Amino acid sequence: MPDTHPQSIDAVQEMLQGADYVADRSLATVLFLALKMRRPLFLEGEAGVGKTEIAKVLAEQLGRPLIRLQCYEGLDISSAVYEWDYARQMIEIRLAEATETADKDRLSSDIFSEKFLIKRPLLKALESNVGGAPVLLIDDLDRTDEPFEAFLLEVLSDFQVTIPEFGTIRAKEPPIVIITSNRTREIHDALKRRCLYHWVDYPDAEREKEIIARKLPDIDKRLSEQIVLFIQALRQDPNLFKLPGVAETLDWSSALKELDIISLDPDVINDTLGVLLKYQDDIVKIQGSEAAEIIRKINTELGTK
Repeated sequence: MPDTHPQSIDAVQEMLQGADYVADRSLATVLFLALKMRRPLFLEGEAGVGKTEIAKVLAEQLGRPLIRLQCYEGLDISSAVYEWDYARQMIEIRLAEATETADKDRLSSDIFSEKFLIKRPLLKALESNVGGAPVLLIDDLDRTDEPFEAFLLEVLSDFQVTIPEFGTIRAKEPPIVIITSNRTREIHDALKRRCLYHWVDYPDAEREKEIIARKLPDIDKRLSEQIVLFIQALRQDPNLFKLPGVAETLDWSSALKELDIISLDPDVINDTLGVLLKYQDDIVKIQGSEAAEIIRKINTELGTK
């Protein structure tokens, strides 16, 4: 199949911008290399900085199906890869016994055939697709247990899965693999070595303003500047339990736009902090005099009173 991937780093940036995803050049570079080298891309960073969105944008812009494996504690092979349809297998056995046509060897082969195989995300990602290999998103890998990481090594090394009763299933064309982690725990080095790595950081002020402008083109420019400077100030506070990510920036911007706010003031901030901050201790710390002082400094910086 001809290579339909972007052929340069600039082309990757243009592709992402076409879906209103504002990426810096370092992210575009590692994404370009992952596509060209057919290596999984491991994205690590704080929650809400846009890691998952990269996989969604890739699938949309390349015209590939998106297969998502949402990770959680206790995730096992039956939920991530495959399991046998035991109910249908038992019916098949009972029917064979009732008609007295049960050949043990043939029956064993039949009930462990593909029609009784329930395919989960990892197995689906290895299947051929008319439009090309899918984008496989393994989201929040740090939430899983270490034994599941060990199983992933086979998938990421050879893009194959071994099913004892069925055999080994190999991908004719490797899927485009995006793995994300919020770094709540360290991922094993053996798995990381099979990937290209990138840390997705919070955007600087200019890039965050561009993100808001692309996602909410009708928002007041002055309000957008105030929002960005306020959030950038919060991210400098080492005492906050959870810093707001880009997702919270967009949520807050949307909320303020819905309220027809054209300029931030302490009362507006206090009333809407629950959109921006998700922990009560953080809200209590910022609301009131702290919020008033931050917005005063912002207005001074912007030359307003």
